Amino acid sequence: MPSTRFDIFRYQPDVSDEYYRQEFSLEHTEDATLLDAILDLQNTQDPSLAVRYSCRSAICGSCACKTNGKTVLACTSQLESLKSEFGDDRLAVDPIGNFTPIKDLVVDMEPFWTKFKSVKPYLIPDGPPPEKERIVPKEAMQKIERESACILCAACYSECNSLAADPEFVGPAAFAWGYRFAGDERDGQRKERAKLYSGDHGVWDCTRCMYCNERCPKGVEPRDAIEKLGGIAFQEKVTRDKGARHAKAFLISMRTGGKLNESLLVPYTDPLGAPLDISFAAQMMAKGKAPSPIPHRIKKLKEVQGLIKNVKETI
Repeated sequence: MPSTRFDIFRYQPDVSDEYYRQEFSLEHTEDATLLDAILDLQNTQDPSLAVRYSCRSAICGSCACKTNGKTVLACTSQLESLKSEFGDDRLAVDPIGNFTPIKDLVVDMEPFWTKFKSVKPYLIPDGPPPEKERIVPKEAMQKIERESACILCAACYSECNSLAADPEFVGPAAFAWGYRFAGDERDGQRKERAKLYSGDHGVWDCTRCMYCNERCPKGVEPRDAIEKLGGIAFQEKVTRDKGARHAKAFLISMRTGGKLNESLLVPYTDPLGAPLDISFAAQMMAKGKAPSPIPHRIKKLKEVQGLIKNVKETI
């Protein structure tokens, strides 16, 4: 029977305000999951060990935690697979990141639910309900099928660099649910949603690190949902945000020159703040680091423009 050593994050606020770590060792079956092991430790070695769980079937998402720095669902992560992945028979177990621990592996999820509610995760029709059931074409529902698979486990929040830098960032799971309804043809608030999801702490504040896609246990790919919401903002002409203008500067430079014109980015993104960067720009020019302000065009510009047109037509 295999054995695994655990180094588990502990926080017992009724005993001490200090975080600490505790070592455990456990023999288990070949197919035991991380959640099986934690519950076994709780039952046989330390009943004070706290963990949140419910379905044990990757449906509720409540048992998400970090193992050797990687966010996983404890109920579906087999110990032997984890040890093989990390090349070690010792597993460090921590609560999910970007949340405040309440006790051991249990964290305060209230900020997560507040942000989830802020995106209005429900259909808002543009008028009274129809007299008969509204049948939606299969093709239309397939566009939001991936986002509908989100189980709100917060694994994406645990890995989110934008959230680490800005705790007010609305976050990937909430935006995935935002697109699930913004992309639903029965919803009548498309433009209003574009305004709601833009601005401070909105979709344009995403750093595009892609960790949310990588760590999502259900393949929701929330970063892709954020990108789709950005596309909806452009379609609805909600582009006053600096992030939207920054993205538009990329598109303009690609369309007019065939490659990124970095000298266009700052003045287009923030016209009022651009003069403040003159001294910095002068230093860059003195060091030969500044991009050329002279417009440039590649030889195969028409091919790039054709690609842009094709992509626009398929969105």
